Amino acid sequence: MILVINSSGNGIDLLLDDKFAHFDAIKQAIVLPTAVNDFMTQNNVKMSDLTAIGVIVGPGSFTGIRMGIAYAKGLAIGLNIPVVGVNLFELYLYDNPDAFVAIDSGRGDFFVASNKHEPCTMTIDEVETEQMKCPTTVGHKPYNLVFAKNIVENKIKNNKIEPVIPMYLRPSYAEK
Repeated sequence: MILVINSSGNGIDLLLDDKFAHFDAIKQAIVLPTAVNDFMTQNNVKMSDLTAIGVIVGPGSFTGIRMGIAYAKGLAIGLNIPVVGVNLFELYLYDNPDAFVAIDSGRGDFFVASNKHEPCTMTIDEVETEQMKCPTTVGHKPYNLVFAKNIVENKIKNNKIEPVIPMYLRPSYAEK
């Protein structure tokens, strides 16, 4: 059984097979351990039932991503199971492989990627031009977190597990 943790945006999203829960959280680091425990209990799943943990690595909230990764790694080490990073672009492109993904960063630009573009940031003018190279544009609609389980399973099956690190597409405020 695979647990997927997403703390890259507002609140915390958890997925366990096809069961989903969202927890509102201003202070994600305080809510995450309790949310995971409650979610597992509600679904009659023990930590020892987990075979892997997927975690969203970005793009998104700088602090939320780091906190989610740290929690997932700690839990995985304690359970001696793999932790697998999944980025939001993979989620969008899983169901729409030919799409152009443009996610509003909330800072006047967009996080973008496609099969023709490596993940980066673009201005709205660049997005308007580049998205024409793909048949559809996604990122303005919610992604389906259920696909994260499939991505994690595929990475494990194909031995494509890489070190889980945050996906940063620009420097943090502190680095500026």
